[in-house]
Amino acid sequence: MEWAEQRRLMVERQLRARGIRDPRVLAAMGEIPREEFVPHPYRGASYADDPAPIGHGQTISQPYMVALMAECLELTGTETVLEVGGGCGYHAAVLGAVATKVITMELIPELAEMARQNLERVGRAANITVICGDGSKGWPESAPYEAISVAAAAEEVPPALIEQLAEGGRLVIPVGGGWEQELRVIRKVGGETPWRVATFCRFVPLR
Repeated sequence: MEWAEQRRLMVERQLRARGIRDPRVLAAMGEIPREEFVPHPYRGASYADDPAPIGHGQTISQPYMVALMAECLELTGTETVLEVGGGCGYHAAVLGAVATKVITMELIPELAEMARQNLERVGRAANITVICGDGSKGWPESAPYEAISVAAAAEEVPPALIEQLAEGGRLVIPVGGGWEQELRVIRKVGGETPWRVATFCRFVPLR
């Protein structure tokens, strides 16, 4: 099946069918070639309803989870977004399609370089900066952020990310250990950080 048709079916069957409604997120997921971010041995399953290995013990998240996290950030197109756990660059590409600027951080140098190359190859690098570093400390140089997305599970929400979140900003992060994780959506309001659980999930640990 042609990649474009696989993307269309993914959007309809995996995203719309599960309640993803943000038209800009759906458009981004339907346009960005996920197969270009998946390593060749797994490329045939680029649009499967599952995560896929990208090396170094890391994964590219399930398409639905990428869309859900992006939708939970409530992006309007004017935001600067910090992404923690950049991996192969796919999630950053989606965020870059619905925000003004994305700073994506990846701890593993080989994956950071893979993300840079992937984003350049698919023409999505113009508003995305890839930084190799410890994302749990955030990136204060570009703070505050209207939105922060974390693609790895933390036992506790890193204080640096709360500090770097703008007033009214949204932070989406998996919290918990092992397989007992919940995807939290945290909002910073008047110095307080109320949160809700969007879904339960399984992510690799935040390192």
